[in-house]
Amino acid sequence: MSDLTFIKTGKKEFDELYPRIRNFLLQDSLDLVIDAQHIHGYRSPDSKSIWIRDHSDMMRGFRYFEEDLTSAVQHFADTQAKSGRLFDYVTAFPEKLPCERENWIKYVRVPVEADVEYRFIKAAFLAWQTTGNDEWVHRLLPIMEKALQYILTHPWRWDENHRLVKRAYTIDSWDFAYTAGRHPWLQFQIDEHTFWGIMHGDNSGYYQAFRTMELLYRHFGDDQRAEHWGREAEGLKERMNRVCWNGRFYTHFVKLTPVTVAGVDEGEQLSFSNPMDINRGVASHEQAVSILREYQKRKQKSNAFADWFSIDPAFPDGIFGDKLIVQGAYSNGGIMPLVGGELARAAFEHGFETYAVETLLHYYRLIAEKGETYLWYFPDGSPSTVETSTSPDAMPTDGWGSSSMLYAFIEGLVGIEDRGKLFEDIRLAPRWPAAQVEEAQIQIGYATSGQKVGYKYRCTETLIQIDLESRHSDAQCHILLPNNRRCAKVTINGQPVEFHPVQIENSHYVDFDCSICPRSCVQIELGPGV
Repeated sequence: MSDLTFIKTGKKEFDELYPRIRNFLLQDSLDLVIDAQHIHGYRSPDSKSIWIRDHSDMMRGFRYFEEDLTSAVQHFADTQAKSGRLFDYVTAFPEKLPCERENWIKYVRVPVEADVEYRFIKAAFLAWQTTGNDEWVHRLLPIMEKALQYILTHPWRWDENHRLVKRAYTIDSWDFAYTAGRHPWLQFQIDEHTFWGIMHGDNSGYYQAFRTMELLYRHFGDDQRAEHWGREAEGLKERMNRVCWNGRFYTHFVKLTPVTVAGVDEGEQLSFSNPMDINRGVASHEQAVSILREYQKRKQKSNAFADWFSIDPAFPDGIFGDKLIVQGAYSNGGIMPLVGGELARAAFEHGFETYAVETLLHYYRLIAEKGETYLWYFPDGSPSTVETSTSPDAMPTDGWGSSSMLYAFIEGLVGIEDRGKLFEDIRLAPRWPAAQVEEAQIQIGYATSGQKVGYKYRCTETLIQIDLESRHSDAQCHILLPNNRRCAKVTINGQPVEFHPVQIENSHYVDFDCSICPRSCVQIELGPGV
């Protein structure tokens, strides 16, 4: 398996991060043979299955070295129901031994889940972005449309009054619902006793899916459908912010069915989709800052080893039907690298670069100690185990959280974000001054297509020089400047170009456009700060 990606800074905490996470992910791949066809995907750390939610998020990590980006996505597309509904997961392995011993193929859609369809669209987009396969993704567009129409019309998924996506009362986007004791174990079904409400993370996920549809239709020249999904996205964003924003963060669960959970202040619950909401684009800068500060304040008040809370404060022990779902465990207040990566990515974008770097360093130290990473940890830092989980596995190679950290590292600190396909349209935003890195050599590539983009970075008191290399990339440059320095001049290949100084909180950037074909030398002359 080829790999075109490397990061060289002279600091092991950054140079080793990608190889370590790549090694975790390589141990998480899963191969199935279904109807004589080979399906290659990446498994959840807690079950031997391909879940589209885990797989789609993990694509942000494995797409750099993996050559098969489409077979799993295609299989979920091929098994779409007539209604537009998609399956949550597929497996060919017995899950509940010794009860299950059959080697049949099993498909599952957890009825309380409302997020599956947007995660499928995300997976399809990332596969297209990495492979550049226009023909393939164009064939999927009707399937994506059908999936979204299911979400926008089915009475289990859509609240017509608020015109927002709804779900049963789960912990954020997790897959078991609160029943007030009416069900003897974890409740995955919808019934006459379901407590309904609106969860912000579902709606930010569909906002991102609508924007993806807009981008793809624009790429294929269908401006009418692109404009349709652009309008849908804006409307959903406006309604979500009106209904779910509480002035400090997004309310965990806006109830449609009245219910009170004793023993917890539900209005204070900060749930893990909040940083994801930022990264999906529904939160303004002011809202993002408020959410990030909320996490920082809670870390100061908490004894938890990290502020990557699945939810805070947690629900009382056992109220979701399983005695193992105690406070501080799993999705009920467990500490998740999945959340930490999203927090770091949001922090890099909104002027909290030092906080973001500290998050990445904290994670590096966590995985470097034993060469292990887990889906969740107790607040005291002890990892999940089979005995403390509701799932049959607790692998020490969690790809879901590690790929989230890699997402923050590559797009946030290294600063290469693919905004189209095959690095043809990128955002270049290296933030090395926040990590006290003065020189770096970077290459980010997709193994399946062979496309790559790279740079050599050097920063002195008076100059930032970035030597860029790519087959062809149009770059929107957003360059972090060292503390107390400002941009005096920008040249590309020796020619002065127009630039714009930008301040985000206390951080100073310089913005300009650059075309790389195949090489460009950017020089940013630095002057004293104001």
